[in-house]
Amino acid sequence: MVLFLGTSLTAGYGLDPSEAYPAAIQRKIDAAGLRYRAVNAGVSGETSAGALRRLDWVLRQPVAVLVLETGANDALRGQEPEATRANVQAIFDRARKQATPPRLVLVAMEALPNYGDDYRRRFRALFPELARANDAILVPFLLEGVAGVPALNQSDGIHPTAEGQEKVADNVWKALRPLLS
Repeated sequence: MVLFLGTSLTAGYGLDPSEAYPAAIQRKIDAAGLRYRAVNAGVSGETSAGALRRLDWVLRQPVAVLVLETGANDALRGQEPEATRANVQAIFDRARKQATPPRLVLVAMEALPNYGDDYRRRFRALFPELARANDAILVPFLLEGVAGVPALNQSDGIHPTAEGQEKVADNVWKALRPLLS
């Protein structure tokens, strides 16, 4: 199983579940003839602390790859990047305690400019640092090529449309595909 643990961006907020990027990844898995099941464990509004609280429940079945997309809601709430870092590290630590530890993919997010350059710099830095420290594959930015493109986002300007979710799936697939061979 490939488990996608994340926020509304993973859940596919405002869309049919079949349009969320984990479903698009499942179609890519199937087209490649691979025997994995993509499970969407995205929850709208969830913070990294919420993902950590749910982790034991979502890891009840064996997971081959854990794709972690978190932090966007932490940044929207102005949570200290160090708290996000600690939660992500705890998620990775718990995942590694599984009988067969999953491969790890960390999906980076960006903070909006309203908290200033220092906050954005510290927030941006935590993702590559955690990926390196945990031998995780890094997706540099989930919304690369989607953020700020009105045609690829719903009217809220935050959540991708179905077409935007396809581009998000492409961003994640580049990192995920080599792990599934």
